[in-house]
Amino acid sequence: MATFPTRRPAAVLKFVLYCVVFLLSLMVTAKVSSSRLRNIALLGGSYALCLLWSRWFFVVILLSTVTNFLIGRWLRKQQSRTALLVGVVFNLALLGSFKYLPPIAVAMPFASLQKFSHLALPLGISFWTFQALSYLFDLYRGEELDPDLIEFALYMVFFPIAICGPICRLTEMLPQFRSSARTRWADVAAGLQRIATGALMMLLARLLGHGIRDGEGVTAGFDRVQQWGGSDVWFLAIGFGLQLFFDFAGYSHIAIGAAQALGFTLPDNFARPFTSTTPSVFWTCWHMSLSFWIRDYVFIPLAVMRREMWWRNAMLVVSMLAFGLWHKATLLFVIWGSYHGVLLLLHRQIQRLCDRCDWDLSAPIWTPLSWATTMGLVSLGWVFFRANSISQARAMFAAVLSPASYTSTHLGSSFYVLVPLLAGGYALTILVGSALERCMAETSTLASRISRNRRYWLPAAYMTLMLVVLFVTLSQSGEAAQLMYSGF
Repeated sequence: MATFPTRRPAAVLKFVLYCVVFLLSLMVTAKVSSSRLRNIALLGGSYALCLLWSRWFFVVILLSTVTNFLIGRWLRKQQSRTALLVGVVFNLALLGSFKYLPPIAVAMPFASLQKFSHLALPLGISFWTFQALSYLFDLYRGEELDPDLIEFALYMVFFPIAICGPICRLTEMLPQFRSSARTRWADVAAGLQRIATGALMMLLARLLGHGIRDGEGVTAGFDRVQQWGGSDVWFLAIGFGLQLFFDFAGYSHIAIGAAQALGFTLPDNFARPFTSTTPSVFWTCWHMSLSFWIRDYVFIPLAVMRREMWWRNAMLVVSMLAFGLWHKATLLFVIWGSYHGVLLLLHRQIQRLCDRCDWDLSAPIWTPLSWATTMGLVSLGWVFFRANSISQARAMFAAVLSPASYTSTHLGSSFYVLVPLLAGGYALTILVGSALERCMAETSTLASRISRNRRYWLPAAYMTLMLVVLFVTLSQSGEAAQLMYSGF
């Protein structure tokens, strides 16, 4: 997977300016009751950050905003397929030019294409392009959406979500843009708590990437090691899945928390995906805003075109193929998307077989087996997502399928401690959190008192863990931490 180097001073400066814009926006949303003035202030802050990231990024998103706004006005006047087609072609052409044309130019030996090989990818283009498309699709379906230019521009570039989502829809955001309610301090506190949770998760992702000892993490396992045993592949696959989750779900917590502190409610992006017992459940819990976007605007419209079951099954695989291509137009991502499409299809067939045969699989036996199978297959799929080449993915799968390869290991010893430690810690956090919620209903037990007083001991536990992870990560060499999904 491609990396995107950043210099530490530049990253620190951007972080500081992001915090300044956030604090100024917080003052506006807490004090100003005029929705229009708030929207103008938030839009100004968002555009200031766009200019900080890149002037080119600012020009591209401005072009996309104005064009989609005008096409939207066309659709509001006349719900024609021509207008929708123009909007779809424009957005896909814009996305394709920056995201897919450069790798094609590198791969194809045509001199006329070489000038596109170094075209920079604007930050977040995949996310706000899909937001624009959902707006056009909703208008075509008859949704009553009438944003003015400021509201639509803010929808496209709202700074908590502009880089990596979650993918929002104007049907959810427009009423919030027009609300005159000021931000409540309870929302500010809850938002800051969520930001703190996300920051810790992103630090854990960096720890998984680098390792406890520098150079013994996921990155080294994929990029430096040339030979793998079966155990190596399993630990790398599970470790990368955790790294991607901590990184992207952590960023999502920060984005959703920042928006919540400003008085906005955004859709959740993750819902405990590692507790999923089937592939279908997993894809309703992982990258939820994109999963539901693909479901509503790709799978359902294609599936209802024909009534035959084979067509619906084929469109399920096609939809997951589109999911893979959304990330990157490479053969590995095509395989990854198709792989999950096949998993979903097999799950459906197993469900139908159980219904036809009237099999009553007892939950105490079936649930753990289903969970282990689902998580094992999902984890192996991450090899396609993270591998640097087809040959590397082939070699890693060959190691998994070779019993003899399990007798040797080629990764740093600390990695075999780190992955179970973080996986077990995450599982324990879920169990403890669920137990505390249940104890809240009780009145006299020690557990209920501990649960009600968690505002006293939970921050101390959080700070202790944060300081430990900070000590380990800051002692390592390498680049500043960066969001893995910013490359998509």
